[in-house]
Amino acid sequence: MEKYQPSPQWINLFVFVKDPENKNLLARQYGPRGSFTFTSQSPGEHQICLHLESIRFALFYDGKLAIHLDMQLGEHTNDYTELAANDKLALLHLRIQQLVEQVEKIQKEQEYQRWREERFRQTSESTNQRVLWWFILQTFILVATGIWQMQHLKSFFKAKKLV
Repeated sequence: MEKYQPSPQWINLFVFVKDPENKNLLARQYGPRGSFTFTSQSPGEHQICLHLESIRFALFYDGKLAIHLDMQLGEHTNDYTELAANDKLALLHLRIQQLVEQVEKIQKEQEYQRWREERFRQTSESTNQRVLWWFILQTFILVATGIWQMQHLKSFFKAKKLV
């Protein structure tokens, strides 16, 4: 069994998170310990990059470092009791923080719904335009066919000397 060293104080951890559209959701530096959260409205594969950097020259450091990555997905992933204990927040401050996060989630959901509505509207307009052009083409073909049939019948009746 391998033994891991405790995180030395001269290690910095950089965290980068990108969404499926390659937009940065998070780019932050942490010390030897830390936690991070991010919210994304884009479905799909997200990229999380963890980068260790030494503050001092550590050529002869031979210890192995362990990184514990605990991922929680969904709306209720924040543990507000732990946040209150860690940050020593008053109950009112904690409730305000919860409300601010809920408002941010609602804003992001509204932005996502606006984006979906815009895409749906573009699709509808494109479909309506194609239907209009199809109608015009069908009308032209019907009129041309009618004119051709009348000309053909007229020449037929003239050839048979019925007119």
